[in-house]
Amino acid sequence: MVNFLRFSIIPQLPPQLEPLRELAFNLWFSWEPEAVALFKAVDPDLWEKCYHNPVKLLQRVRQARLTELATDDPFLRRLSQIIQRLRQYMGAKDTWYAKNRPGSLPGPIAYFSAEFGFHESIPDYSGGLGILAGDHCKAASDLGLPFVAIGLLYRCGYFIQHLNKEGWQEAIPMNLSFNELPITEARRADGTPITTQVTILDRPVTIRIWEVKVGRIIMYALDTDVPENREEDRAITSELYGGDLEMRIRQEIVLGIGGVRALKALGIKPSVFHMNEGHAAFLGIERIRDIMAEDHVEFYTAQQSATVSNIFTTHTPVPAGNDSFSPDLMNRYFGHYIRELGIDIDEFMKFGRPWLHQPNEPFSMTILGLRMSRRSNGVSARHGEVSRKMWLNVWPGAPVQEIPIISITNGVHLQTWLASEMRNLYEKYFGAGWQQRISNPDLWRRVSDIPDEELWQTHLGLKKKLVEFVRRRVKAQRIRQGESPDRIRAADHLLDPDVLTIGFARRFATYKRATLLFKDMQRFKALIHNADRPIQIIMAGKAHPRDDAGKRFIQQIFNLMHQPDFEGRVVFVEDYDSNVARHLVQGVDIWLNNPLRPLEASGTSGQKVGPNGGVNLSVLDGWWIECHNGKNGWAIGPDIPDKAADYQDEVDSSALYNILEQQAVPLYYTKPDGRLPLAWLNLMRESIRSVSPVFNTWRMVQEYAETFYIPAAAGKTRLMASNYKEARELAEWKKDVRRAWPQVAVREIACDHPHPFGIVVGEKISIRAKVFLGEINPDNVLVEVYYGEANDGELSQPATNFLEMKNRDSDGSYWYTGTIDATESGAYGFNVRVLPTHRNLNQKHELRLFAWGQA
Repeated sequence: MVNFLRFSIIPQLPPQLEPLRELAFNLWFSWEPEAVALFKAVDPDLWEKCYHNPVKLLQRVRQARLTELATDDPFLRRLSQIIQRLRQYMGAKDTWYAKNRPGSLPGPIAYFSAEFGFHESIPDYSGGLGILAGDHCKAASDLGLPFVAIGLLYRCGYFIQHLNKEGWQEAIPMNLSFNELPITEARRADGTPITTQVTILDRPVTIRIWEVKVGRIIMYALDTDVPENREEDRAITSELYGGDLEMRIRQEIVLGIGGVRALKALGIKPSVFHMNEGHAAFLGIERIRDIMAEDHVEFYTAQQSATVSNIFTTHTPVPAGNDSFSPDLMNRYFGHYIRELGIDIDEFMKFGRPWLHQPNEPFSMTILGLRMSRRSNGVSARHGEVSRKMWLNVWPGAPVQEIPIISITNGVHLQTWLASEMRNLYEKYFGAGWQQRISNPDLWRRVSDIPDEELWQTHLGLKKKLVEFVRRRVKAQRIRQGESPDRIRAADHLLDPDVLTIGFARRFATYKRATLLFKDMQRFKALIHNADRPIQIIMAGKAHPRDDAGKRFIQQIFNLMHQPDFEGRVVFVEDYDSNVARHLVQGVDIWLNNPLRPLEASGTSGQKVGPNGGVNLSVLDGWWIECHNGKNGWAIGPDIPDKAADYQDEVDSSALYNILEQQAVPLYYTKPDGRLPLAWLNLMRESIRSVSPVFNTWRMVQEYAETFYIPAAAGKTRLMASNYKEARELAEWKKDVRRAWPQVAVREIACDHPHPFGIVVGEKISIRAKVFLGEINPDNVLVEVYYGEANDGELSQPATNFLEMKNRDSDGSYWYTGTIDATESGAYGFNVRVLPTHRNLNQKHELRLFAWGQA
């Protein structure tokens, strides 16, 4: 057989079509339906074959077709209108930031994440963390924030999921061609590439930098697959979440340390650094090293300036899910680096360990992120609570309620996930400009203005599109698996658009319990085969390549969908990604989510369903606790604390069947006028009304800006002023306070109240405390009464009141006084505590120093 050398011929873009290139290289197109429709119009079949990648489309389309379009006046008019809209978007002066917070960020926010899910044309993500990061960037662009993102560009992406004939997941590498992606190499004005370096095991590793335009912002993607690197170093950015711990630590060095250096090479000076999960936490150490080298200050002065402007977001609600490395591994990879910091290995290791640690404990990237930041958050109210309990050991002695991890609940980029049909409906009934007011609850109350018939027909149209999409995907899967012609033809008849359709799609980790709906097969079969009120379910999701338990869940579903009883009513769509997700969230009636509690940090897939008219059926975990109001969907429960997972499965599966049998299914099929399910339409409206204005990334990113970004930037400016005067003073002050703190003691506490038989509601309880401070100035302490309702030896819903210094005793102690308001009857407890305080502290318990009274 003759072997041929291969080459590609790229078509010449006529001058009239040159704006298509500008549009293709900005991912703004991905959340503008008219831009997507324009690319599709170039060549609909090729658009699908190129997997909605406009750059690849323009490289593969026939020259004759481009020549034809260059004289197609309607097409050129559409192109002109869309490119004008892009340019107006890029140049807008009336963004949220420009109108509300101009100048409050002297430099951009630098947002670091190991994965970014912008669009299926750039498969640089594995699941929810990446999709959230992509939506965060899009909202930052919409809001006009000064903002850049840093990530890694993986040559093999995550993986393509194929199921073999036995239903076992096979991971197929992607092997992406970067010249076919909507990205460009970062270059200087003279055209030379901009690169940077990190040191790995005493050898230099060169990092190439790619630019991804996402509306007004740029994501800089780091790539080690360059000729000057050794083969093992070129593989660092080969695969997302691939390899062993050695590969993981190398990737995180490139992301965290390399990311900071890349920004410097690009001439970008961020005012704030945001770590999205612990993967990027090494940036905290690199920022300290950089400040030390640039400004000639010692480690702890540099630390004050760096950490005040670092933000850390944790997404993982179980300790085992957080990256950690052995002391030997850390010593091997950071020995040279530690010498530059001027501290020893033990001092370095403590930044990744609990406050009270042992010498051989692993180095936790989440603890490093928490220690290297002065502002941290979980991603829902419930996850904030879980995280405060989980990381108590980073702030020993602090009450759990005061652990400095707040919550900012995740949202979704509405414009990305909203079906164009629903967008047109809202445009018609909400009025022009409605997309600029998506966080306004009053806007969404107008969903009541949409006529029942119009809302229902729009939803049915989207469901039909979903069914057609699933049929095409399953048909292609059966052809690839070599199934019989009858089985291939049968794919054209899967599912029924008139049947109540449940969607379930997510990462196939076992705690997400993908097979819970199948626990009682008799009840499930009865739901599927109800002659008058049947249901059907569409499922999708990938298991991690090393998660055999998750793969077995997929195989179980695969086998189920091939049984005669469930054929055509249970369907698994392989290779879950953002394209599959869009079809599902836009077309299903019910979105099912049933993880073990409290392991759903937030979850965002259900948030995408709400604005599209779908309804959530979920356990009360993550974001759903905050949204569920009894009228917008259903809660699977109850949660049974301290019970075995098997028992919780029994309780939840029974509750799930009860909801479907007694509430959801009857509601969907009940049509008083014989045509429309009026009660279901009310449920849809309440879902739209309650989810859309709150659980979107515009609200989320505004919250980050107001709560974290702008205060952090101000803190950095203050500490760096006058050659780090405030930072130096803070570092010295911390050292002095830690040295003198053992002398601090609450020597006496007195409680006075006017009523002889007890305290009566409405009274004020007088508190006095005698406090010895030793060498510490009273201006540098905070004395508080800490009180709350006594419950099994603990205080529930504790509060604090400030105690004021009244006089100094002859023994050198100080008397402090204050009051507690007796607002409600019950059994209460209190104590008095002393904390160090300083104008430049950002966390109440930053020094982990306390002095409590001996109650």
